[in-house]
Amino acid sequence: MSEAVADGELRQVDPRSIQHQRIEGLIVTALLSLASLVGVVIFLLSSSGSRAVSALVLVAWLLVAGGFVAVSLLLPPVRYRHLTYRLDPRGMQIRRGVFWRSIVDVPCTRIQHTDVQQGPLERAFGLATLILHTAGTQHAVVPLAGLEHGVALRIRDWLLQEDDG
Repeated sequence: MSEAVADGELRQVDPRSIQHQRIEGLIVTALLSLASLVGVVIFLLSSSGSRAVSALVLVAWLLVAGGFVAVSLLLPPVRYRHLTYRLDPRGMQIRRGVFWRSIVDVPCTRIQHTDVQQGPLERAFGLATLILHTAGTQHAVVPLAGLEHGVALRIRDWLLQEDDG
């Protein structure tokens, strides 16, 4: 089983992470939209502007809120396509980024400990975030979100086994 985890194959995170990211984005969008709507309503009630200005402010708010909804729905599949990882006996490599791409290589010798975390939404989707804590300052905490919970635990167990060996 540990062979399958650290076989050096480039893998994608769980596809359920797309829906998870969409819902997470929509929750943030709803909260920000509601807060900004309160500000818009206060502005409209306190200003003595014309109906045209009020309509323009409301249309601008709708466009911005709609833009955030669109980004929340359209960006997760693109992020998913550009998030991969590889684990082999030397360490872990994480490739990510849509606009600014990065490749982070974490040698096993630098990993001090690992965490597997689940928020309530991740738990609902059966997902987890693997967090690698390393020696050093740059990339001292390297998260990999969107893993199936069992896969995250197997990777953690494999890394702990490597640390003992």
